[in-house]
This record gives sequence, structure tokens and C-alpha cells, in this order.
Amino acid sequence: MIFAQPRFPMARNARSTRLAGRFFVFAVACSLSASSGCVPERLATDPQRLDRGKVIVLPGIEGPSIWNRDLVLGLNDGGINCAIERYEWGTSVPGGALINLADLPANRRKASQLAERIVAYQQQYPGRPVVLVGHSGGAGLALLALERLPAKTKVDAAFLLAAAVGPSFDTRPARAHLSSALVNCYSRHDALLLGLGTSIFGTVDREFGFAAGAVGFRERATRAESQPATPVAPLQQIEWTPSFIQLGNIGQHESWTNRYFVRNWLAPRVKRYLTE
Repeated sequence: MIFAQPRFPMARNARSTRLAGRFFVFAVACSLSASSGCVPERLATDPQRLDRGKVIVLPGIEGPSIWNRDLVLGLNDGGINCAIERYEWGTSVPGGALINLADLPANRRKASQLAERIVAYQQQYPGRPVVLVGHSGGAGLALLALERLPAKTKVDAAFLLAAAVGPSFDTRPARAHLSSALVNCYSRHDALLLGLGTSIFGTVDREFGFAAGAVGFRERATRAESQPATPVAPLQQIEWTPSFIQLGNIGQHESWTNRYFVRNWLAPRVKRYLTE
């Protein structure tokens, strides 16, 4: 697969300005939808659910929104009966979407806090499964958090939906902390936000170009046999296909969080790693 980086002429200022305007509208719309982003607290705190395992949902750079609310509720609709927690990692500054995207030091700190939270849960509920589900910028937080887990500490699986992460990001350190798989779901139809947008504003890991949520990750070559690598979980890459349309996923950035799609396609796949 060839990953072509976009090339823009010097006269792209007007185009960049238009995109910046669209991104601002996107951020404002997300902020306005935050009031619709409430999910039942019991899904994250019910003792019986916690005793069955935990799914941690990492929202995109918009913070609480109808998108990640539907992601949580879709997982619950799909029969996931363990704890489902939406981990809020972004800044509380209104309209801070660009800050959440670009502030890598702050995101690393949040990722460390999430790693500590995972360890604390595993200490309280040993042997219970843990799965991460990250959308857009939240996919970047999932990878950063996995990298920061203590040695020999693992979670079961991680799902990346429309990841706002560079395709050359080395996923192996994160996969070393997964016992089953890293699943990257991407769509070439997500070219506005994860193509043009990330070419101008960058990705969570500060690459500029098309993101892995649009073109997939480039898998790294294995090391020489004289330098054995730490065993890592496999990287599974799932590209959007037209068959997803009937499930409510039209291949756009927010389509991966469509409640009907999550219930009928994503939840059954997440459940596999909660019951193995």
C-alpha cells in the first residue's frame, strides 16, 4: 500500500483559512453538543458491572459530545454488561479542541494518569478484562496510555476508531501491553478532518499529513533475529467498506460512533475480548 502525503501549493492560505473556519465551526458545534453528552453514571460505577470488567471509552478532541455518548450507549445496547467508562482527557477550556489536538506534553500527562487508573482498577479487580476504545484524538490517548503501563502490565485489547494519529506512529510499544490485539478502523472517506485537517493542524503525535484513521498504519519491519523484539499483540487493520452503510456508518469521521453501528458491529467485536 502506498501512502501519498498531500502536497499543497504555496497559495494554500485561502484554503487553510476556509478549513480553519470549518474547524472552528466543528469545535463550536461539539461544545454546544456537550450538554447532550451525558451518559448514565451507573454504566461506569455499578459494582456488579465493575466486577465483570471494564471498557474505557476515550472521546475525540471535542470532549463530551453526542458522538461519544452514542459510542457508550451503543456498546451498552450491544450487550456489554461490564463497566463502561468515558474517560475525559481534554482541557475544560470551552472550544479547546485545537488545544487537545496539539498539546502533546499535556496529553502525555493525561495518558500517564489513565495508565495509573488502569493499574488501580486491575489491582482492585484482578483478572478482569479491560478494553480501550478511542475515537479520533482519543485513539492517540489510548496508544500513549498503553505505552506508559508498567512492565508486564497488559490490557486485553484496544480499538482505534478514526485515529487522529500519524500513520508512521510506532504501535509496537503500545502493543507490547496488549494480550490480544490492537484494532485500527479507518476510512479513506475521512479525508476532510483526517486528511486536509491533519495536514494543516497536525495529529495528536504531531505529524502533518493524512492520519492513520484515513489510510491505516504503516507496519514496521521486524527487528533482526540477533535483536529479538519484545513480543507484541498483532495489529489488525479494518478498512471501511460500503457494506457498513446499512449499519449507519457512511465512512465519515463521526460515523464510527453511530449508535446503531456500534451496537451491531463494534460491540460484538469488543465482547470477544471481554469473554475470552
